[in-house]
Amino acid sequence: MKKTSKILVGAGLAAVATGLIIYVVRRHQFNQRQARVADEGYETAHDILFPRKQKRKKVHYGPVFPGQL
Repeated sequence: MKKTSKILVGAGLAAVATGLIIYVVRRHQFNQRQARVADEGYETAHDILFPRKQKRKKVHYGPVFPGQL
């Protein structure tokens, strides 16, 4: 096997291994989140348990008229 082929095969294997690790970690986090929501019960909303921190780009004070935003 040529040296360049070995490097390409090694890089490919490293990329596949990295992708697999990321997949497993994200799946584990998702399953833990789902388990916590299931343990809390129906009454507790998902958005209360895991609020998203979103910054609004435009802050508006006062009345909002249709077509204004």
